[in-house]
Amino acid sequence: MMFKYLKISSILMFTGVMIFTSCGNSREYTSDDFKKLDQIIQDHYFEIEAEWARPLVTSALIQLDNVGLFAPGDNASQINISGESSHLRFQGVTVIADLPYFGERQMGGGYNNSSGIKFEAKPEELEILKEKTKNQYLIKFNITENTENFKILLIVYPNFKSTLNISSSQRNPISYRGHLNDLKITEEK
Repeated sequence: MMFKYLKISSILMFTGVMIFTSCGNSREYTSDDFKKLDQIIQDHYFEIEAEWARPLVTSALIQLDNVGLFAPGDNASQINISGESSHLRFQGVTVIADLPYFGERQMGGGYNNSSGIKFEAKPEELEILKEKTKNQYLIKFNITENTENFKILLIVYPNFKSTLNISSSQRNPISYRGHLNDLKITEEK
């Protein structure tokens, strides 16, 4: 009986150790990685390529999910948009966005045929903050496009992954997950 108890407890302990070690960060970032990220952010010449859209879940989106209108693997809270050229670009003093929007519009959007978030403008109230404790960048700014105002928060992590949060004066908020590309390197290829 005692042997059986020791065998089971050793298996459980081994499984627990394996789970804890596999959940750790698999890569340590070097100072060169941080310097490269610092330089890209300071140059203001980069692109965030969105891979996932994360809309605010409302009863309308849940109803769409319940009737099966989302692609396999997608749901009301997370939609795969990789391969659709969804991006937010910093090109010097100009910010360009072409992102699909999934969610509810609270006010009329005029008579254009664009249902996504699209703009090309100079950012207002631009703040770039480096959080040294987390080694990440917070980039905050506002954009005004026609009658719609956007409040944008971009978080860039040391592994070049990013989270983009967009609040609008006419729509429910949405966030995007993706990764940062250096436009200078991309255009040289």
